[in-house]
Amino acid sequence: MTSPNPLDTIRLNFSQGDLLTLNLALALIMFGVALDLKWEDFRYLIKNPKVFFLGVFSQFILLPFLTFLLVQVLQPPPSVALGMFLVAACPGGNVSNFLTNLAKGNTALSVSLTAFSSVAAILITPLNFTFWAGLFPPSAHLLREISLDIGEVFFTVGLILGIPLILGILTRQKFPLVADRVSKILKQLSILIFAAFIVLAFAGNFKTFLQYIGVIFLWVLAHNLTALFGGWISAKLGQLPKPDTKTLTIETGIQNSGLGLVLIFTYFEGLGGMAIIAAWWGIWHLISGLTIAGLWRKME
Repeated sequence: MTSPNPLDTIRLNFSQGDLLTLNLALALIMFGVALDLKWEDFRYLIKNPKVFFLGVFSQFILLPFLTFLLVQVLQPPPSVALGMFLVAACPGGNVSNFLTNLAKGNTALSVSLTAFSSVAAILITPLNFTFWAGLFPPSAHLLREISLDIGEVFFTVGLILGIPLILGILTRQKFPLVADRVSKILKQLSILIFAAFIVLAFAGNFKTFLQYIGVIFLWVLAHNLTALFGGWISAKLGQLPKPDTKTLTIETGIQNSGLGLVLIFTYFEGLGGMAIIAAWWGIWHLISGLTIAGLWRKME
């Protein structure tokens, strides 16, 4: 097996045009997510404070903490650790609502948590990432070498998540029929758009991807299982009903790694370990999510 250490030095080729396309694609996905959101979704969380706090705890506190413990055990190369911390700091993925519905979970809760996490991520994602990455000495050292400007990260995350979310929610409020039609189209396209993310990211770097995917696979597998377990244990400790348990498990295990890829190519110059971790996460969490949702559906 190839040593993973070169992952800290290789850079994946990505032009400014490719990066613009990636940003626009992610903004389109987030706009599609927001078309299904209503202000009532946020009120749902206020009316259900227990499940709201458990969802926030699982997504924004427990998952980064468990990621930190996992990194301590695995001791991956610094760039891989940074990728793991970044994925853990991202909000829930755009397919979590579909998977929750497939699993016969609480879809209203899933939509509400997606709405909150996507908005909260504008502030929490940069803070969570820099905090936890700074606690692991190898990744902290690499982060200092890169000289990340946290203010710029806030701006980028706000631009990519905030504007599409606001436009999507306003479209739903003002033009519900248009929102319904466009949402149906974007739902069907969202997975294809993310697949295009991956193809675009590795089109000029396919040999590098194949060379290192073997050493990345087990790290992502362990990380994703940890995320799913974090959501499940949060729900169990909170003694939530089965539909809510399914929802928290999926919401915590499905991460918006597309946002991670945008940040990696914008601020980390396509750092190899980070980029491959985020890209493979985007593929693997769909496989694991569909598998778990399918099993839960059959067990009903």
